[in-house]
Amino acid sequence: MQKGTINIQTENIFPIIKKFLYSDTEIFVRELVSNAVDATQKLKTLSSAGEFKGDVGELQVEVILDKAAKTITIRDNGIGMTADEVNKYINEIAFSGATEFVEKYKDKDANSIIGHFGLGFYSAFMAADKVNIRTLSHKEGSQAVQWESDGTPEYTIEEIEKETRGTDIVLFVSDDASEYLEEARLSTVLNKYCKFLPINIVFGEKSEFSDDPSGEKDEEGNVKQIETKVPNILNNTQPAWIKQPADLKDEDYKSFYNELYPFTSEPLFHIHLNVDYPFNLTGILYFPKLNNNVEVQKNKIQLYSNQVFITDSVESIVPDFLTLLHGVIDSPDIPLNVSRSYLQSDRNVKKISSYITKKVADKLAQMFKNDRADFEKKWDDIKVFIQYGILSDDKFEEKAEKFNLLKDTEGKYFTADEYKELVSATQTDKNDKLVYLYTHNAEEHHSIIESAKAKGYSVLVMDSPLDSHVITKLEQKLNVSFARVDADTIDKLITKEEELPSKLSKEEEEKLQPIFEATVDKDKFTVQFESLSETEKPVLITQSEFIRRMKEQQALGGGMQMMGNFPEMFNLVVNSNHPLISKILKEADATKKEGLAKQAIDLALLSNGMLKGASLTSFINRSLNLID
Repeated sequence: MQKGTINIQTENIFPIIKKFLYSDTEIFVRELVSNAVDATQKLKTLSSAGEFKGDVGELQVEVILDKAAKTITIRDNGIGMTADEVNKYINEIAFSGATEFVEKYKDKDANSIIGHFGLGFYSAFMAADKVNIRTLSHKEGSQAVQWESDGTPEYTIEEIEKETRGTDIVLFVSDDASEYLEEARLSTVLNKYCKFLPINIVFGEKSEFSDDPSGEKDEEGNVKQIETKVPNILNNTQPAWIKQPADLKDEDYKSFYNELYPFTSEPLFHIHLNVDYPFNLTGILYFPKLNNNVEVQKNKIQLYSNQVFITDSVESIVPDFLTLLHGVIDSPDIPLNVSRSYLQSDRNVKKISSYITKKVADKLAQMFKNDRADFEKKWDDIKVFIQYGILSDDKFEEKAEKFNLLKDTEGKYFTADEYKELVSATQTDKNDKLVYLYTHNAEEHHSIIESAKAKGYSVLVMDSPLDSHVITKLEQKLNVSFARVDADTIDKLITKEEELPSKLSKEEEEKLQPIFEATVDKDKFTVQFESLSETEKPVLITQSEFIRRMKEQQALGGGMQMMGNFPEMFNLVVNSNHPLISKILKEADATKKEGLAKQAIDLALLSNGMLKGASLTSFINRSLNLID
């Protein structure tokens, strides 16, 4: 038996590992299983190169839980190690930089420590009081050996009997990591990190049923089933993203999506990533149905390195707007264990981010070009994603000019250039600037929209939660003005050649002013008279485009908080040319005069969804009295 002390200057490295990595103990499963997979892959490589002449057999990694003995064993039938290799890789290389490790990483997070200075194996001590390595090298005539340490720098190496090639890592699980002795907990962690590893990962057994070969039947007349216990293989070794797009059908992509996200709606479409220069990257990104939801989960993209799961927090690797997508990214050029600050500064990561943005934009442009009708059908489901990209990524915005659409109340879709051509002859303000009318709710603004359409104007539907920001950006880029249909009277929003003459004199308007003001909250409404068409409503309610838009952006956190809360102010526009207004003027009975004015105002409030509670009840009762 060989005894020794790991050559480190600090008194005890293992408590330091446990202390600094304690918050993420489950990483030990990923590290040890991926090491075991590496051992099998190395043997496969040696065999392919003719350097190993023996029978490779069926390569696999087995995870064995013995709750009674409080052990977890990670077993592989890979390359194995000799006593000299154990000394070299476990005792020397792993801790050659231990002092530097302690100084450099003692204040860092877990992901910045594991993987440095060969510490992957030593993550075992995050969950174990004692660790055994039982190993037999693939080299002919090798002697099996066992390495053992109880979490101190002292270790022993001794010769043992072991019939099978490969390595067993035996963890004697500590009390504070006893959760991993529960089958359900260990299974969950294995599924998280090992779901798509390239070698079969076996954990326990599962039942399979087949017909009784004797044909014996049960009481219901069905052939009896025979239960057979078979190894429970956890992983899919050939996930869709490692295959060539030409070898996959739409059904394959949908099936893989269901494997990633069971019990969810089908995605709209996918993008297959496959590049080997100037970096290696594979993956599949899916577009889920977003509708108008920007609060969707952003941890749906899974990041892998050579099929080993790393994280589902990919904000440092893909632009923020792309985190709305689902799917998988796999790149061996992203280290398995890195800090977030490293990711943000790494050159490869930045290249990968730019590549993914370009690939997504190119896919959308291709879809729009190849089948515009189908793209338009998907528009309402992907609009928020595209708008998010336009607002947050300049390169994406530039490419999105080809496929960013505007939708009108007729359900027709236009590019920015197409819409400009449509309205350029009819929709300008007093400065000859194009005015784009829009609504956030076509049903709520139905009567105003109909009035605009009757005048020959087009109205856009802008009902996304991001539209207030998008509108501001488009105004600057296109040099146009956006105005919601209730921002003012239509004739004021879009300049008419001549204003209609008023049927009321200034004196008559001034006489009516206090009657209308008496029936509204003067802190909320400003009463004003305008000479509109007789067919227009007697009273309309409008709100300043500027005030309303600032309030919307403030609600979305658009950097307006410093300006304080904008007041909820509206204009109550009285149409001086409507017959009802003349009737109110001529009414001699003061009570009836006030009742008619109130009725006209309540109708306007009702059409804007602003009449509620006691006011709505009062309106209904008054309406019934008027009918009587």
